[in-house]
Amino acid sequence: MVRFIGFIVGLGLAGILLISLFVGAADYFSTPHEETAQHALHEHAKPLKLASDGPFGHFDNQQLQRGFQVYKEVCAACHGLSLVSFRDLAALGYEEPEIKAIADQWATEVPSINPDTGEASTRKAIPSDRFPSPYANAVAARAANNNALPPDLSLITKAREGGAAYTYSLLTGYRPQTADEVKRFPDAKTPAGLHYNPYFPNLNIAMPPPLTSEGQVTYADGTKSTVDQMAKDVTAFLVWTAEPKLENRHATGLAVVIFLIVASILAYFAYRNIWAEAKRKVRVTGALDPKNQAKSRAAKGEEGIAG
Repeated sequence: MVRFIGFIVGLGLAGILLISLFVGAADYFSTPHEETAQHALHEHAKPLKLASDGPFGHFDNQQLQRGFQVYKEVCAACHGLSLVSFRDLAALGYEEPEIKAIADQWATEVPSINPDTGEASTRKAIPSDRFPSPYANAVAARAANNNALPPDLSLITKAREGGAAYTYSLLTGYRPQTADEVKRFPDAKTPAGLHYNPYFPNLNIAMPPPLTSEGQVTYADGTKSTVDQMAKDVTAFLVWTAEPKLENRHATGLAVVIFLIVASILAYFAYRNIWAEAKRKVRVTGALDPKNQAKSRAAKGEEGIAG
């Protein structure tokens, strides 16, 4: 009886699920799909080629230094690098005196405690310090940015889908909405205080265009600082902050691949040397075994059967 009741209940649940499936499918195919502005206007990241791309990628220190200059003069006012220390800049080719000067002259001081009073204070940065956040806390950051929280850029190229290409596209993708776009999606018109960028998933972003004109940053190496060049350089720098050991990882991977290739070749020659001339000995069993055949003939002889 219990089994019968369980069978009936299970059958009822299965019937309800099937009905729900058919009703949902009918509703999906009968109701026209309304295209949203985010789906229609959002653009995929533009292609970007950096020296660090690919299995043999390496960092271009000159480009990284230019990217650091863009970060320092443009991005550092709103975005921190909480996972990067000033002394890490040595990997970009900066000498120790230069790193000390960069830390000492950094616009934002490092939070500290006054040893005499025990009160919160600030001090000049030293090479062992990490890049300080431009804001005291998240509340202060939101208050200064129309309730938007500027993200930390240490891992930004890994934290966003599209990686470096997304970062580059976002920096160069600001533009005004066209009349056709507003007419097609009136609800998606950019509100006051936001900025239209089709590479941003939500289309409207709180951050104003950070790179606005050619010559905004004067490169120390004389490179022409167009908006596109500055965007590429700072993106390359942020790729380094997200994975500073990339070159070591590539070198290790290459060494492992070479080792495996050499080991495979040696294993093949060892196989050829040891086993190539060895003859496979087939052991006859069953009805074809000579001993079994002799026994079979003897048995037939005893029974008087012609063999």
